[in-house]
Amino acid sequence: MLLVAAGVLGVAGGWAFNTLVLNPSSAPAQPGEVHELIGQRRPDFSLGSTTGEVLHAADFDGQVWLINFWATWCKPCREEMPMLSALRERLQSRGFEVLGIALDDVQQAREFLDELDIDYPNAVGTVDVMAVSAAYGNRVGVLPYSVLLDRNGVIRWNVLGEVEEEEITALIEELL
Repeated sequence: MLLVAAGVLGVAGGWAFNTLVLNPSSAPAQPGEVHELIGQRRPDFSLGSTTGEVLHAADFDGQVWLINFWATWCKPCREEMPMLSALRERLQSRGFEVLGIALDDVQQAREFLDELDIDYPNAVGTVDVMAVSAAYGNRVGVLPYSVLLDRNGVIRWNVLGEVEEEEITALIEELL
């Protein structure tokens, strides 16, 4: 388990070094919106879930959905996930879904989700998750990172850092 955590941190550190030091022009100066993908169709992906099934981007087409990249060691992730779960519960009947994507070990992610009583779908992985996160605009690997998509799979909003409840609720309501 310790080796997995060290491996994840090593890969994430290498990714951050490459982005921030070797290619700093692609990295935002501070957390906030990443505008380059707004208005574009979502990238495809297939990732293993915490329940053992494979989740595909196409599984969520036809819904307004929020992808939330997180990790068990991420304090802001821990703080925002219960709010995202409550938001999903409130708006799911109107066609809203949350997909968590964890940069973590499967067992640690399962225990974390159980502890926080999070029941929305969650994918989990390491290098594959970092690649999907980058494809969705997170070039620096900041967590949490969230992306809001409309029913047609078009990216409408994204943010590096913690999601603000009032802001995300208003954005979702516009798309429902």
